[in-house]
Amino acid sequence: MAKPVRMNLKEAVAQIPDGAMLTFSGFTIWRRPMAAVYEMIRQGKKDLHLVEVNGGTHSDLLIGAGCVKIWESCWIGHELFGKIGANLARKAEAGEVIIEDYSHVQILYRMAAGSMGLPYLPTYASMGTDMLNPAYDNLKTAGLRDGSNPKIPKKKYEIVSDPFYGGELLHMPAANPDWCIAHVQMVGEEGTVRVEGQLYSDSEAIKASDNVIIVAEQVVSEDYIRREPTRNLISGHQVSCIVEQPWGAHPTGCFGCYETDGSFIQNFFKSTRSQEGLDAWVKEWIHDIPDYETYLERIGITRLEQLRANPAFGYSTTIKRGTR
Repeated sequence: MAKPVRMNLKEAVAQIPDGAMLTFSGFTIWRRPMAAVYEMIRQGKKDLHLVEVNGGTHSDLLIGAGCVKIWESCWIGHELFGKIGANLARKAEAGEVIIEDYSHVQILYRMAAGSMGLPYLPTYASMGTDMLNPAYDNLKTAGLRDGSNPKIPKKKYEIVSDPFYGGELLHMPAANPDWCIAHVQMVGEEGTVRVEGQLYSDSEAIKASDNVIIVAEQVVSEDYIRREPTRNLISGHQVSCIVEQPWGAHPTGCFGCYETDGSFIQNFFKSTRSQEGLDAWVKEWIHDIPDYETYLERIGITRLEQLRANPAFGYSTTIKRGTR
């Protein structure tokens, strides 16, 4: 892959076609590429196919906004700020989104297989459970495992005999998304990626994907970022384009930079329990706002400074937290 191209957020998101298979960085309410998610909704993306190791505020919002046709994962929600993903539940009940359910380990092994260029990986995860009930293979029920889409495996899994020690195990097919959008703390101008704090499954998601958009808190020189190579996660040849967007994960958190904005996520969860509420929220926070900078202005400097991490500790020392 050639040297990644530096773009603005609108240009980067415009590359993603309707119907593309996507995955994301982060975990539930941490380091989700929210600025890119807002822009996808603003651009009116449709029929997206999400495959992710777990869902969160980002995917629940995309689903509620009508951008998603298929969601493959193990769980979706907002942790202590909103429990389950109400928008996914509503859309699934209405038959507007197909859910393909996996255990956490199963979906991780799918992404790991894709990242290693393998067709599948073996595991014992969830054997003997209804996770493997053929009646719950919703992609097959929808007629989408016919081989016409190269991104959808012809089988959800395969139970095989262990040729070495006996017994049975699962083969989980690889996932190779068309696009991964990752929000990180730092990227070099030639695409070297640095993630501070927990790495989650970012490496697997990035390496499994055909194209990678890195949205970073800051873009720095390659000379600087390569001085400490052991702190870097991904080399530039795996990155398609880079975007500098400070606060680009808000309202999810970005370790060492800012906290999760719990009150904002709580407001989102409470305001979007109905489609009418979701539509009103999207209008207020996305469609009535021309860009992410204006969004940050609406959040306000006072709130952002409360969320900002103290560099000596890696977390905010001013935000109000729960008490015992």
